[in-house]
Amino acid sequence: MAPGASEETALGQRVFAHGRGAVLTDLDGADYLDFAAGTLTQSLGHCHPEVVDALTAQAARLWNVHDSATEGRDVLLDLLTRLLPEHLDTYAFFSTGAEAVEAALRVVQATAPPGRNRLGALRHGFHGKTMGARMLVHWDIGNQAFAGNSVLGYSPYCYRCPLDLEYPSCEVRCASLVRKHIAEKPNVSALVFEPVLGAAGVIVPPPGYWEQIAEACRANGVLLVADEVLTGGGRTGSFLASEALGIEPDLVVLSKGMANGFPFAVLAGRAELLRSPEAARAGSYASTYASNPLGIAAARATLGIIERDRLTERVRELGALLDERLSALRARHEQLGDVRAAGLLFGLEFVTDEDSRTPAPDIARNVYTTALDLGLRTSVGGHIIRLAPPFTLTEAQLDEGVGMLAEAIERVTAT
Repeated sequence: MAPGASEETALGQRVFAHGRGAVLTDLDGADYLDFAAGTLTQSLGHCHPEVVDALTAQAARLWNVHDSATEGRDVLLDLLTRLLPEHLDTYAFFSTGAEAVEAALRVVQATAPPGRNRLGALRHGFHGKTMGARMLVHWDIGNQAFAGNSVLGYSPYCYRCPLDLEYPSCEVRCASLVRKHIAEKPNVSALVFEPVLGAAGVIVPPPGYWEQIAEACRANGVLLVADEVLTGGGRTGSFLASEALGIEPDLVVLSKGMANGFPFAVLAGRAELLRSPEAARAGSYASTYASNPLGIAAARATLGIIERDRLTERVRELGALLDERLSALRARHEQLGDVRAAGLLFGLEFVTDEDSRTPAPDIARNVYTTALDLGLRTSVGGHIIRLAPPFTLTEAQLDEGVGMLAEAIERVTAT
């Protein structure tokens, strides 16, 4: 294998053999509570029996006929119309989040009025590793500069405010600057954003941030493109994080939790955009694995269970419990500088001390490996550990996982 695996994989050095629910088992037979849910994907836990049955049955019938209509696609479309806001009534299916993000960018570029040739995005955002997604956030590789034509606005990173202000006395200055430099500019066609920034460490916006940005975009004809690859599907306690934050996006990208970790992505949007002649030419939403019946079967089973078992309500309940436990943990350890949460999505930011807030990646990595040795799998990147356990987690498992995390932090910070 080429080097360049994720930080958690490089540090963890585990070979996983199988999983069931919230529990993973490695090749040596050791069990781990998986508070990372795969790669923040397994909303229903590993190998949910109904999803396994749906995939197994479909695998015995049909795998791929390009993007032709197949049995069961209508059921998934009906599910989406019930779960998504009414105005998001037209859909295209893909395999990965980045692929769907690229499709959304093509829609924006195809439908933008003359003169609106710039895109808006947020600092610290992440939309994938394909060229268009990278260019949105000016992410360069090696010595190559592919900055593109996007304008970057301030994300609502209150713990590390780039303007050196404090909420709420700041009056959400970061949002007013996004409004000024992106939403009110006549040459900007769309703002592409994560409602809650995931890869950056679960950056949760304060009240007032999205309200004024969304209103300004709507008033000035700037499309709102919500990247809900991570947050969509109930992860934050509502089917879309946008809903809870009062945003009405024109286009939405969903992927990670939509098929319980099976490769599948959805681009949802307003009919006037996705059905416009400029954006809907032959092949516009087609790709080798787009709309494949295996992904549709997994998504149909996953979303059906989320709807039937009212799991977004369960996410809110478990999220409140976990937030309470982790807030108590933060109060005991100054190296745990900040705990941020949206439903069952958490960011734990580790620092050298409370006053300087200097990022402490060594502490985060040691907490990650120590917790793994104790039997808890999390997701680490730099000085931040993310938690995103399955919606099906029991309260006993939640307490057990917090106990292991607490012990790991105690061991690491005591040395």
